[in-house]
Amino acid sequence: QVQQVESGGGSVQAGGSLRLSCATSGRTIRIYTMGWFRQAPGKEREFVAGISWSGGSTNYADSVKGRFTISRDNAKNTVYLQMNSLKPDDTAVYYCKVRARTGGVYEYDYWGQGTQVTVSS
Repeated sequence: QVQQVESGGGSVQAGGSLRLSCATSGRTIRIYTMGWFRQAPGKEREFVAGISWSGGSTNYADSVKGRFTISRDNAKNTVYLQMNSLKPDDTAVYYCKVRARTGGVYEYDYWGQGTQVTVSS
């Protein structure tokens, strides 16, 4: 029932900006956190940024601090990732992840399909 719809990926030159969004939906959804991960070719998936749904506290990977900003719209069940000063090393598939409960006892992590971000030099 829980689905994530991602948008905003694409190609940009170094120094440019992109804004990713991820809207999640589902019956009786209760969101705890949402965040972004990325995976470059031949590398492990890595954490990029996360945000708590109730308090809005954020944390970032060291590699993106000062350049990326995560935010949320609770009414829309949507999380955003504003990416500025993009570098070629930011090139990866970006995945949206939501930790939520859907009417039961347990929390689960739900993943989007990913969106490609390509930064050219």
